[in-house]
Amino acid sequence: MPTLTSKTIRVLIVDDHALMRAGLRVLLESQPGLAVVGEAANRREALTMASHTQPDIILLDLCFDDDISLDLISELLATAKAARILILTGIRNPEIHRVAVRMGAMGLVLKEKAVDVLTKAIERVYAGEVWLERSMIASVLDEMTRPGEPEPLDPAVARIATLSPREREVIALIGEGLKNRQVAERLFVSETTVRHHLTSIFDKLGVPDRLGLLIYAYRYNLARPSH
Repeated sequence: MPTLTSKTIRVLIVDDHALMRAGLRVLLESQPGLAVVGEAANRREALTMASHTQPDIILLDLCFDDDISLDLISELLATAKAARILILTGIRNPEIHRVAVRMGAMGLVLKEKAVDVLTKAIERVYAGEVWLERSMIASVLDEMTRPGEPEPLDPAVARIATLSPREREVIALIGEGLKNRQVAERLFVSETTVRHHLTSIFDKLGVPDRLGLLIYAYRYNLARPSH
C-alpha cells in the first residue's frame, strides 16, 4: 500500500458488532503504516477511548442498535480534537451522508468496498483531504460545488437522529396501535416510563400529540400501520 506519510496512522474503530471490529482490526493492522489503538462498541466507550487514545482517525459506524447516531460525530471531534472522522457504513441514504459531512466527517466509505479502498480513504483523510465516493454521495458533491446557498436539509433527518433506541421502539409499538399500558407490558417498563418516553419523543420530533406522532412515524418509516 503506498503511504502518504512515514508516520504510523493511529486508528480507533467504533462499531457495535464485535465480528466487524475484530475483522477490521486484523485487516487494518495487516497494512503497513496503520495501527489500531482501540475499539469501541457504544457511545460511552467511543468517547472514553477517543479521550484516552487521541487517535489520528476515528473509523465510525453511524448505526448503534439500529439507531443512527449522527450527533456522536461532533462529540467525538470535541473529545479528540486532532482526530479526523471517516464514516464506514452500510447506510445508503444520501441525506444522512450529507448531514454526516456537515457535522464534521471527512469521508465516507460503504462497508461493501474492498480493503484497499478503505485504507486509501484512511490515508487521504489523514492527509487532510475529503474522501467522497461520487456514485454513492453525488448529492454531497453537488452541494459542495453549486454556487450560492446550499440546499436546505430536511430537518426531520437531524431530529430522527436524536432518538434513542428505546424511543424508536416506543414509536414502532405506538405505530402498531398499542396503548401506553400495552407498550409498557411489551417493553417490561412502567406506564410512567412510557409517558416519559413519549414526552421526550414529542419534544425531539416537534409533534404536538399522539396523532401527530403517528403521522410523522408513518411518513418517515419509523413505524408501520398494523393490519
